[in-house]
Amino acid sequence: MGMTGDGVNDAPALRQAEVGIAVSNATDIAKQASSVVLTTEGFEDILNMVVIGRMVNQRITSWTINKIIRTFKRVVFIVLAFILTGKFVVSTFNMILLLFLSDYVTLSISTDNVRYSGGPQRWNVNALVKLGAVYGSLIVSESLLVLYLGVGYFGLSSNLETLRTFIFVWLTLSGYYTVLSIRERRHFWESRPSGWLSFALVLNTLIVYFISTTGLPGLAPIASQEFLFIVVYGLVFCLLVNDLVKASLAKRFDVAI
Repeated sequence: MGMTGDGVNDAPALRQAEVGIAVSNATDIAKQASSVVLTTEGFEDILNMVVIGRMVNQRITSWTINKIIRTFKRVVFIVLAFILTGKFVVSTFNMILLLFLSDYVTLSISTDNVRYSGGPQRWNVNALVKLGAVYGSLIVSESLLVLYLGVGYFGLSSNLETLRTFIFVWLTLSGYYTVLSIRERRHFWESRPSGWLSFALVLNTLIVYFISTTGLPGLAPIASQEFLFIVVYGLVFCLLVNDLVKASLAKRFDVAI
C-alpha cells in the first residue's frame, strides 16, 4: 500500500505504509517518516520512481539468471570433464583469472539499458532456476563439444596446459555471450546494451585475446586461429541456438516482461 502526505498528522500513516511518499513541501517529520521524498512539485516523480524500480527489477533478474547459469556451467562441466578425461581441464589459476575477468562484465549489468514491465511483477525464483538450469545444460553440452574438438581436432591432448588455456578462453567468452543473451528476455537483438556494458565486453574480450595468445605464467599460449574458432563457435551457439531456446523458455516460464 502506498500513501502520500505532507503534514505532521500524516507521519504515522506514512511510516506504516509499504511506500510512504512525502511531497516536496512536506514537514520535516513527514519526510523522516516516509520511504520516499519528492524533490519537485507534482506527482510526476512517483511515476518515475515506479519506472526506475521496475528497471532495477529487470537488472536483478538478469543478474540472477546469469549467476545460476555461470555456477551450473562451471561446476557441472568441470566435474564431467574430469570424469571423461581423468584430468582437471581448468587449473586453479585459470578459475581465479576467469572470475576476475567475469566480474567486471557482470557488474556492468547494473548500468544496462532495460525495458520496464507494463505491470507489477512477482519474484518467481522457481521460474528463474528452471530457465537457468536448462540454459546451463545447453552450455555444458557445448562446452563438452569444445573439449572434444580441442582434444581431437586441434590435437591439444598432448599438452594439458595449452588445453587448459583453450577451455579457459571458451568459458570466459561463453560467459560474455551469455550476458548478451540473458540481458534481454526476448531475442538479444531486440534491444541495445548500455555503453558501459558494451565497453566492458569489448575490453575484456581484447584482454582475453592478448593474454591467451601471448601467454602468462600459469597460462600457456594458444594460436590466434584457435581463439578465432572459439569466437565463431560462441557466436553460433550462444547468440543463435541458445538465444532462441532462451526466448522460448522465458515465455514458457513467464519470465518475459
